[in-house]
Amino acid sequence: MIDQNAPVLVTGGSGYIASWVVRLLLEKGYKVHTTVRNKSKVKKVAHLLKMQEKYPNHLSLFEADLLKNGSFEAAMKGCELVIHTASPFKLNIKDAQKELIDPALKGTRNVLNEASKASVDSPSSVKRVVLTSSVVSIYGDAIDLKSTPNQVFTEEQWNTTSSIKHQPYAYSKTLAEKEAWEIQKKQTQWDLVVINPGFVLGPSLSKRTDGESTSFILQLLSGEFKSGAPELIFGAVDVREVAQAHLLAGLTPNASGRHILVEGCYSILDMAARFQKAFPNKYKLPKKTLPKFLLYLVGPFIGFSWRFVSNNVGHPMAFDNSYSKKDLNLSYRPMLETLRDQAEQLERDGLL
Repeated sequence: MIDQNAPVLVTGGSGYIASWVVRLLLEKGYKVHTTVRNKSKVKKVAHLLKMQEKYPNHLSLFEADLLKNGSFEAAMKGCELVIHTASPFKLNIKDAQKELIDPALKGTRNVLNEASKASVDSPSSVKRVVLTSSVVSIYGDAIDLKSTPNQVFTEEQWNTTSSIKHQPYAYSKTLAEKEAWEIQKKQTQWDLVVINPGFVLGPSLSKRTDGESTSFILQLLSGEFKSGAPELIFGAVDVREVAQAHLLAGLTPNASGRHILVEGCYSILDMAARFQKAFPNKYKLPKKTLPKFLLYLVGPFIGFSWRFVSNNVGHPMAFDNSYSKKDLNLSYRPMLETLRDQAEQLERDGLL
């Protein structure tokens, strides 16, 4: 059992998912240590500073760098539960090794090796680590579904099709999660529970617009797809369920293994239809699918390689989320509510 009086470490606290994890822990009365790269970047940490005011003496901010050995030592002191969410999620990148793979892999090594540290001066007190992975450590492209038993992705599968040149983000998440399981096997002090969310949507606690979820929804609602949308299908989930799953994974004594977090599978048109239902005729939403051949022509100019188009556009998706319900007792809100709440947050924050 995790000591309720011990602080909980959440890495990457200014992030989309981590912010909600921090808030839920504070609401439950926990003391929270959270790491950020630079405390002086007020825009990125403004929402955390507000939480500090609301929950005095319960939230401490530490600076830490995923690539720097030992930089998580101070933040981890006294913590029995570590929730490691810090890892970059970027799709438009120039150097995959530097921007994605090094922070994901070396960051995981740094945090987990710190959790295992048992020096005389500062013996580690960590009993459990919860790792934010992704469904993309289970599959690389939608076409991979064809080779799965029963045509559904489960926690048994691993992504074997991504590489540094094709789907580098998925590759970074796969490498990092595999590394976490390897490090866990080599020690007996702490156990590991992994969360594998799909495309995370829903309201943000910060006004940042550089996250992939926020920028995608802003594109959709601002009319960028009004002439038609590619037939890309996502396994999607609400950020609040993802945060709740991290708490349940950390605080449920018998929780174990990997957990697919997906409420359902939706195309861009499916999402547009839900926005239309929630906000009739308010936004310039797409009503038709772009033909696949057109994406082969324009794809390279908008960041879609021919291989990506071939392996993902027009292919169905299916996930089995039953283990998350059974092991974590997690329930999912409908996607209509998720999307409505996200649009309202963007409007409220003057971003739409």
